[in-house]
Amino acid sequence: MIRVTRFNGSELVVNAALIEVVEGTPDTVITLVTGKKVVVREPVDDVIRLVTEYYQKIGLMGLQVGRIRGEQGVSE
Repeated sequence: MIRVTRFNGSELVVNAALIEVVEGTPDTVITLVTGKKVVVREPVDDVIRLVTEYYQKIGLMGLQVGRIRGEQGVSE
């Protein structure tokens, strides 16, 4: 789950696994797989960072891409 801020200032917690698209139009719009759209104050890059940090926290994404590649024997 990631914590974001709606444009009216209210806080919203979004299930990161349900995010389909994040657009900057220029406002940041998060579209969920359900079709629901949420306009938030955070820039696109911040939303991406929050999602990445969440996935790292729950173990769905490695902390270092290089380390993961090395463990799998994949060269860069």
